[in-house]
Amino acid sequence: MNVSKLLAAASAQGADAAQLIDLVEAASEAGATRALSRIGLHDEAAGKDIGDLRQLVQGWRDAKSSAARAVVTWAVRGMIALLILGLAIKLGMVR
Repeated sequence: MNVSKLLAAASAQGADAAQLIDLVEAASEAGATRALSRIGLHDEAAGKDIGDLRQLVQGWRDAKSSAARAVVTWAVRGMIALLILGLAIKLGMVR
């Protein structure tokens, strides 16, 4: 059920919409604070920690991408070398 429907239902029962909105906001903030505290992101250094984690993840992605490119490059070079060797054997240049 969305917030507007909940507010309408509560208003129909005599609740003040402004007080309900304040209650929902306070409960949301308390829940978010509790969730951040549970994962260790409740202090002033949390923003820096998130930035560090993003840099770490980006570094991991860059490393994976670079490694994949290197594997493909070496595979293509190996195939070209085998093709040249096969051509040399076919032409009788190598015994």
